[in-house]
Amino acid sequence: MTADAGCTPLLLLLGGTGEALALAASLAATFGPRLRVITSLAGRTRDPRLPEGALRVGGFGGAEAMAEWLRGRAVDAVVDATHPFAIRISANAAAACDVAGVPRLVLERPAWTPRPDDCWHEVDDAAAAASRLPALGRRAFLTLGPRDLAPFAPLAGMWFLVRQVDPPTAPVPLDNCTVVTGRGPFDLDGERRLLLDHAINVVVTRASGGTATIAKLEAARALSLPVAMIRRPPPPPGPRVADLAEAVYWVGEQCGLDIVA
Repeated sequence: MTADAGCTPLLLLLGGTGEALALAASLAATFGPRLRVITSLAGRTRDPRLPEGALRVGGFGGAEAMAEWLRGRAVDAVVDATHPFAIRISANAAAACDVAGVPRLVLERPAWTPRPDDCWHEVDDAAAAASRLPALGRRAFLTLGPRDLAPFAPLAGMWFLVRQVDPPTAPVPLDNCTVVTGRGPFDLDGERRLLLDHAINVVVTRASGGTATIAKLEAARALSLPVAMIRRPPPPPGPRVADLAEAVYWVGEQCGLDIVA
């Protein structure tokens, strides 16, 4: 759709990540008032970093309801810049866009790749990580969401350092643990000191990718610690890019907007 004075194109940006924040800022800088952007957040973080442009918070109520939302607002395009492990919202977005006939792009966070001096043990999910853990170490650093902690509860003789973005709102299902809070980006010195101060001998993380939390892997490498790495789920089918400039170009193409140098 080409923008005119009476019909400014509308983009729905599924956010909650640093990549979404960067894209919202880049779209505002590139297109200004020629493009309306609504960023949608799931609402699970108490004090989220707010993007440029309009904001909505909360779920859509499933793929069918999301398709109705897209139709009702005449959305021109959707960019899914959610967390790589946000499986449900990405699947719902793919289904909703198919039903509503709205083009969709996934802005994919670059994946982490192991170096020769890394000691990664790749597993499919948190339960598989928990089953491998006793053979890898007894003092574990868990950088997982609250929903992924339960599989570690039955492990005897383990101690856990749990890091989450927000303080827990419900009891953590681990008997021997300390909870710390923090939001990336983290630096190597801080992560190394955290591991040493708590005598951590194994790290458990999801293969989230990106730069904000990679320092924990660099610290584990420096200390020769094993890492139980939960594999990233495959994204839903459809076009995807990892480069911010490519995403901006795609939005311009879908919304009929020229990028002015």
